[in-house]
Amino acid sequence: MATIKAAARLPQSKASASEVGRYKTFRAKLNVMKIRRRLFAFLFFASALAALAFTGNVHKPSADDHYLVLVGTYTNRTSSKGIYAFDFDSSTGTLTPKGLAAETPDPSWVVIHPNGKFAYAANESGKQSTITAFALDAQSAKLTQLNQLPSLGEDPCYLSFDKTGKFLFVANYSSGTAAVFPILSDGKLGEHTAVVKDAGTLGPNKKRQEAPHAHWIEPAGNNLFVWIADLGLDRILIYKFDAASGSIAFPDSPFVGRKSEGPYFISLPPGTGPRHVAEQGRFTYVLGELQSTVTAFYFDMHLKVNTEFQSVSTLPAGFTGRNDAAEIGVHPSGKWLFASNRGHDSIAVFAIDPASGKLRSAGDFPTGGKEPRHFAIDPTGRYLLAENQYSNSIVVFRIDPATGALTQVSRVDDIPSPVCLAFLVH
Repeated sequence: MATIKAAARLPQSKASASEVGRYKTFRAKLNVMKIRRRLFAFLFFASALAALAFTGNVHKPSADDHYLVLVGTYTNRTSSKGIYAFDFDSSTGTLTPKGLAAETPDPSWVVIHPNGKFAYAANESGKQSTITAFALDAQSAKLTQLNQLPSLGEDPCYLSFDKTGKFLFVANYSSGTAAVFPILSDGKLGEHTAVVKDAGTLGPNKKRQEAPHAHWIEPAGNNLFVWIADLGLDRILIYKFDAASGSIAFPDSPFVGRKSEGPYFISLPPGTGPRHVAEQGRFTYVLGELQSTVTAFYFDMHLKVNTEFQSVSTLPAGFTGRNDAAEIGVHPSGKWLFASNRGHDSIAVFAIDPASGKLRSAGDFPTGGKEPRHFAIDPTGRYLLAENQYSNSIVVFRIDPATGALTQVSRVDDIPSPVCLAFLVH
């Protein structure tokens, strides 16, 4: 290096042509070496950051990582007192108990209003069944009862909101009725605006399909319709919904000059026992409780046509024990469909073909307990939380974004008869 510096100080007239040539060649090589060293340092720093991010050392948990969770339970013949609150840390998959949120009988289904200020519970108590409205204090994780009304049927098992958030839909299982309640500005429930009773040909299962059994209700078609899954009729019933008045009516007849005498419906194979429904774009997936199946449909409400294109079992080949399918859900990415099995006590995972909507089995995973009546996917889409009713536990699984596989990361025990779970979304 000293020789090169000396050559650089020489006036060009006093440096030989060969010295100048050697100097230029070495200078060029030196510049290349400097560039390589800088590039190596940059790549080393970037890889170090990536490694830290992968191990989670860069991410610092914050309040935004935490979600309030409400868990509904059965109180009859259990030690439960009602609805329990938990903190869910989405950075670690940890569920931490926060105590009793509200004392209320048999809250078998709980929903949180989109505004985050109110919650509603279906009190599944036979002929004394009610729907209870609560004010929600997220800071204290407590619910304060606002009012309580009869459910207009027996054993309400599902609640949902219309797309405006102004009405609450109720499915009453034992009576086969569905009702609509307006949500007042203070969160209380007003007098019902509609009540309907399911009707049609009963399914062949004499024990479980002896009568209509409304098991699920949700808005559809941009809030223009209401869909009801009836386990007893093997049908998805479709009513017209008026979002201004909260009324439910039979849709207009597709036949000119003929008055419609009932709702449209999607028929399931006899004995299916439709329980819950999940949608992904133009595809509809119906969970059959009695036959442990997922039936896939393409449905066009405007053309009033539906096409069943696939039916798959939620159980592995060769399983012969008792099983009742319970819950179904599509991952926020639209890539995976999950279904729970009570008896086999597992979560079945299916890959969804984005073009055809067809399902492909991606495995089944034990829930770590008995009778997973319900599960929920956390708001980040990273975790699935399964409630094991008969083993009094909630188990948290990490969802592999590439394969849909479930890996247990945490669990909470000693939760009496957990049967539903709702997240308060920020």
